[in-house]
Amino acid sequence: MIHVSEVLTDEPERFKSELNRRIYLAFEQLDIPFERVENDETLTMEDCLAIDERLGVKTAKTLFLCNRQKTNYYLFPTRGDKPFVTKDFSRALGISRVSFASAEDLNRMMGVQPGAATILSLLLESASDVRLVIDKEIAEAPYLCCTDGTRTGYIKLRTADVLEKLIPCTGHCYEIIEI
Repeated sequence: MIHVSEVLTDEPERFKSELNRRIYLAFEQLDIPFERVENDETLTMEDCLAIDERLGVKTAKTLFLCNRQKTNYYLFPTRGDKPFVTKDFSRALGISRVSFASAEDLNRMMGVQPGAATILSLLLESASDVRLVIDKEIAEAPYLCCTDGTRTGYIKLRTADVLEKLIPCTGHCYEIIEI
């Protein structure tokens, strides 16, 4: 089992990346309260069970997807325990089949490593062309738990704050799908 800190309600003493800095700046500017934990590095949803327990909410699995031509990119927060079927996702959007984007594209566009994908990456200019698609169950949950752009930090936010304050400030729109 991984180590998880006590719940914290302030920003980190040191930011781990530009994205990490932008996240906490946005929370301050938009008056978004949060709870967060610091933890050993996570790579799988199973690693997140201790985080879920500490924050009292299930961590969202955020997938970064693209079409075959790598001209369209999609960010898809969904339940961590929900299997992902590309055929169902593509059908719900009326698009050609998608696959997982490369680690290089994830880093270049979203500013994170594999295992750290987060809806909060939309704060980066490099994510401006990414299409946000949210699983209906995530959109309807009272809280969203996601990484802070690293594999060693997770944040719990009110979903309404994400959808009504944070996403609009990024210039993105979003679609909700049920698959």
